[in-house]
Parts: sequence; C-alpha cells; structure tokens
Amino acid sequence: MPQPSPLPTARRRRLGTELRRLRERADLSATEAAVLVGATQSRISNIEAGRYGVSADRVRTLARHYACTDGELVDALAAMTGERRRGWWEEYRDILSPTMLDLTELEHHATALRVAQVINIPGLLQTSEHARALFAQTVPALKPHEIEHRVSHRVKRQAVLHREQPPPYTAILHEAALRMRFGDRATTRAQLAHLIEMSELDHVTVLVVPFDSGPFHTSGQGIDYFHSPVRQLDTVQIDTDHGGELIDSPAQLERYRLVLDRMSAAALAPPKSRDFIAQLIQNV
Repeated sequence: MPQPSPLPTARRRRLGTELRRLRERADLSATEAAVLVGATQSRISNIEAGRYGVSADRVRTLARHYACTDGELVDALAAMTGERRRGWWEEYRDILSPTMLDLTELEHHATALRVAQVINIPGLLQTSEHARALFAQTVPALKPHEIEHRVSHRVKRQAVLHREQPPPYTAILHEAALRMRFGDRATTRAQLAHLIEMSELDHVTVLVVPFDSGPFHTSGQGIDYFHSPVRQLDTVQIDTDHGGELIDSPAQLERYRLVLDRMSAAALAPPKSRDFIAQLIQNV
C-alpha cells in the first residue's frame, strides 16, 4: 500500500480541497464517501489532504456520487491528476521554502497571471542583478550560496513567460516599486529597461500606478493571482512577513479580483506606462 506523502504539492492539496468541498456540499461524511467508492475513510481523508494521489477516473466517480453536475469543473479536476513527471522546481525541494515551490508550480499551471506590487518588482520581471541585490537584503542574512540558489530559481521561473504558449501576464506596479533601488544605478537602470522590454511582448502587460493617481484600494501586500480553466480553481498568493500565503475560498478570490480591477483602473495605459518607466530611467 502506498504511503501518504509528507510534502504534498500545492496542486495536489488544491485538488483535495475541492473534492472535500464537493463532498461537504453533498452532505456526506468521509466515511460515507468511502463506502460509496469502495475505499477506506482514511484514504478519502488522505486524498482530501493531498497526501495521496488520485486517478482521473476516481475523481469522476467521486464527483458523480457527490451529485456535481458542473462538467467543466469535473474535467478541470480530472486534469489536475495527470501530472506524472516531477517539475523542474523539485530540484530545489531541500534548498528553498515550500512556499517558493508552491508559487512556481502555480505559475507553471496557470492559464493566465495577474500580479500587483506596491514596493517590489514582480519576480518574473526581475533581472538577475536586481534579484541578487534584493536577496542580499534578506533578514536574517543569507549566505552567498543561498543567495545564488534563490537567484537561479527566480531566473528559471521566468521561463514560463518565454515558452511556446506562454500565459497572458499582467503586472500592476505602483511607482514606489519602480523607485525602490536595489543595487547600484546601473542595476536600477537595467531593471527598468528590462520592464520596458518585457512589456513589449504580446502576452505581457505592464501597468504603472503613479503617485499622483490619487487614492486607490490595495491590500498593501504583493498579490499573485493564478487563473485556472474554471474560476472555481483560481488561486491567490499574498506576500506576508512569514512567506507566501495561498488563498482559494470563493469569497476571498472575488475580493482580490476586485482589488486588482481597481488597481488596474487607477493605472496608466500600457503605452503611457512604458513612457513613464522610460522617464524614470533618465532620472536614475
């Protein structure tokens, strides 16, 4: 009998969460669900916790017993079982925090990405020099090899924006993030120039919220919004002092969609955002 995984991935945990929600909506206990599919209560509980893998056929069987008639949702859940190969980020499993690996996995599978930052450049848009200077400010201080591990991981993450069919990516940046200096002037100028270069890609949109845009609603935290094939499976990660926090409740997802919409409305249009960044380069 396979042993439960002590380190389930974010994707497997989310699949389990959604299966639990379907079961609870059907007003079934884990024991009752186990009887319906010929399993044990502990297996159902481990599946819902992400500690056991589950086949697409088993997902469809569970959904049928849970009276779920949303075909698109069931198809999307079944598709979440298909990953058999370990992602490239698993090579960092014993080096970086689980939240960093969760972020990478979510980026890899997202159908679209929206991020908002008030004080930092988004990781997918950072130059390696900027990232290195940023990690050098980490508290407690990182050792040189730890900094290099984080830089290499960050650079590899950026491949998601350069693959054959990249997801649409929108970054909403407050002027404060653009003016925050990490490294020397050359590093800052190169970082701003890189933002302009990336914004010229067809699938990348960079929006700037200038100081003089007036008050706008923001959580004050960095927001990463990961779109899925169906809205119910979207995920948000917010930055906290203790690392990234994943959010997937329907009410909270709706809240963060509204926050991002309001930040976008306060931002300059893409061409004006590029001009704004170009002007900042002249003043560095």
